[in-house]
Amino acid sequence: MEQTNPYIKQFPELFRGKKILYVHGFGSSGSSGTVARLREVLPEADVAAPDLPIHPEEAMTLLETLCREERPDLIIGTSMGGMYAEMLRGYDRILINPALRMGDTMKEHGLTGTQHFYSQRRDGVQEFIVTKSLVKEYRDITERCLAECNAPEEQQRVWGLFGDEDPIVHTYGLFCEHYAQAMRFHGEHRLSDHSFMQSVVPVIRWIDDRQEKRERPIVYVDVSTLIDSHGQPCASSQKTLRTLIESYQLYFTAPATADHAPYETVLKWLYEYVNVPAWGHTVFTNRKALLYGDYFIDRDKTESMGALIQFGSDTFKTWDDIAEYFSRLGGQ
Repeated sequence: MEQTNPYIKQFPELFRGKKILYVHGFGSSGSSGTVARLREVLPEADVAAPDLPIHPEEAMTLLETLCREERPDLIIGTSMGGMYAEMLRGYDRILINPALRMGDTMKEHGLTGTQHFYSQRRDGVQEFIVTKSLVKEYRDITERCLAECNAPEEQQRVWGLFGDEDPIVHTYGLFCEHYAQAMRFHGEHRLSDHSFMQSVVPVIRWIDDRQEKRERPIVYVDVSTLIDSHGQPCASSQKTLRTLIESYQLYFTAPATADHAPYETVLKWLYEYVNVPAWGHTVFTNRKALLYGDYFIDRDKTESMGALIQFGSDTFKTWDDIAEYFSRLGGQ
């Protein structure tokens, strides 16, 4: 497939031969920009993206039927679609800015009266009317949200992604009350190319690795190698990390201390500059030699079970040198 978007990178190996069900948001359709991104980034996956009926019970019936017939390997839902996806139990799901209280969201943002679809639908319909009765239908159906989230298998199969600049849906706290795999990403309600690639794709990769029982080489990165003397990311570090994530399992290390302040400082910095890839992949320890892995990027001459890559040494003076080293390894 010819690549047309300079900001999008293709990963043919991810979800190769598998089925992905995408569930669109309010006023959208199966031809939304997110669907186009999914098909471009995952060219070997079969992405189904139906146009949902306006009435929620009809939409839920359609989605449940599709799941029974197609047995998707992954369901991705955005906004209203995240609400529906949460209720499609028994599947791996990514909920992006999920409107888990859709009826309330419609009322708060004046989503009543005549509404226009943002993207083209297969039936050619361009507008629809939201009545008080329809809002009540959405309120009623969201009563079924979060009903079976305590099941251990569901806890492992649901991921929540929440834009930290989303002005429309604010369900991060509600999600966290019921699910453990919740994370914020840098972005708004609608996904951009950047937020999709840097936040959604890493989670897709984690899920595909788990499904395939794929074990990638482990690379530990000491946080000290990422931060310059001004507290900013070292030159080329972020670019190199984005490349490494494609082939390796990354973990970020920092010293363990009795004071909570350093923990918070490290986590805040990683959230700001690494974001989603650091979620659940940060290790606080004073005994790095006990960490099992294949490579360790550190400023010190750390004794480790993996190969030491000493940042700042004659061989690895910069992150560009580290990038070149791993490029020659080719994912090994």
